[in-house]
Amino acid sequence: MSPTPDRRARVRAMLRRRLGSIVVAAEAIHRRHNTSAILRSAEAFGVHEVHLVTAGFKPSRGAARGAERWLDIHPHPTVDACIDELKGRGFAVWVADLDPEALAPAAVPLDRPLAVLFGAELTGVSPAARARADGVVSVPMHGLTESLNVAAAAAVTLHVLTERRRALLPEGQPGDLPVERQEAFFQAWLEREEAMRRGLRARVG
Repeated sequence: MSPTPDRRARVRAMLRRRLGSIVVAAEAIHRRHNTSAILRSAEAFGVHEVHLVTAGFKPSRGAARGAERWLDIHPHPTVDACIDELKGRGFAVWVADLDPEALAPAAVPLDRPLAVLFGAELTGVSPAARARADGVVSVPMHGLTESLNVAAAAAVTLHVLTERRRALLPEGQPGDLPVERQEAFFQAWLEREEAMRRGLRARVG
């Protein structure tokens, strides 16, 4: 059966809370579990758009928990292609990395749309991404552990950035994803639901 009015209303309410001014990018993260956890954090904090510099990625069901269904995911063959698109759309691209000059998430400027790019687990972001970055962000450490797992770092970083961004929105406005993008995603969701319904009916019929 088609989505109920209540479910349609819930999806529309979710889209109204989405942020379009903060996006996530993940570069060459080979451990599927970590990339899937980043998707889950992005969706949980209301980020709508994720860019993946990887080929043929399939989310880990346990880590993603279906978050990929509610995200606008853009695959890219190279990090340069990813950064070209983001900068062409007016985003500042900050890389998450360990650096003495890195800013904490609480200090990253939010005066323009922001993309945060996370690198591989062991090597961090690539030299190409670092060279083209507008800045570096890093979660402050106060213990003996030198770094966080990339998925944990993404969760902390996104929580701080999205809360700060929402605090800048006009009173009563829960998100800033443009209405036309909300509607496009909603219609695509309805089409997927209908395709699934037809497929199920064909299997049982």
